Amino acid sequence: MTPDRSRVGREAANLVCGVVILAAGASSRMGRPKLLLPWGETSVLGHLIGQWQVLQARQITVVHAEGDDALDAELDRLAFVAVHRIANPTAERGMFSSIQCAARWRGWNRELTHWAIVLGDQPHLREQTLRALLECAAAHPQQVCQPARNGRARHPVIVPAAVFGRVADSSRANLKQFLQNAAFDVALCPSDDAALDLDLDTPADYEKALRIFLNSATASAVESQCHKEFGQGARPSIRRNAAAR
Repeated sequence: MTPDRSRVGREAANLVCGVVILAAGASSRMGRPKLLLPWGETSVLGHLIGQWQVLQARQITVVHAEGDDALDAELDRLAFVAVHRIANPTAERGMFSSIQCAARWRGWNRELTHWAIVLGDQPHLREQTLRALLECAAAHPQQVCQPARNGRARHPVIVPAAVFGRVADSSRANLKQFLQNAAFDVALCPSDDAALDLDLDTPADYEKALRIFLNSATASAVESQCHKEFGQGARPSIRRNAAAR
């Protein structure tokens, strides 16, 4: 059945979305901070912020490990306002601790109706994938919404205010347990975006993402930037792919 685009547009207008970019991970398997890696003409972090700005998120925050001077410097370079940076003093406890920090933060715009919980290692997701997810959240405003590929729920996750408010004091170990044990209704948004299958955990993952999801000219620029910033030993071995998107 073809969706009623006018209805979707009206519903989307009622969705006021805040964004939580999770940037407090140690990047131990990557060997250097994932969010500071080059991506296109900026960094992974810069790309994520820009992507959600294009999607017209009302408020964007970045949750980072307390005392992470390198990430703070990158946010300064990106002119990302300090007031929207959320420090996690217990980042070693994992991703859910960062989500809880965001849920406890008192700086949120009171007009927000939903929050997008965004992994810091998915710069390669298509914009249309995220737009479809926002449309899904608008059409199912009381439900948790996730993209799904091959029947499996993926990230990012969009949660309504009633759910986000319960994250702060949850005793669950992670987001998956929180959503499952609270028995929240989940709406899955089917997607054919192959990027949903790949997280940037290792140097090989990063090279694969550059090779597949950036075009040749952009990948070449990223390769040059990696060489300049990280040295010869850290330079990705990017193979050109004429069919890359």
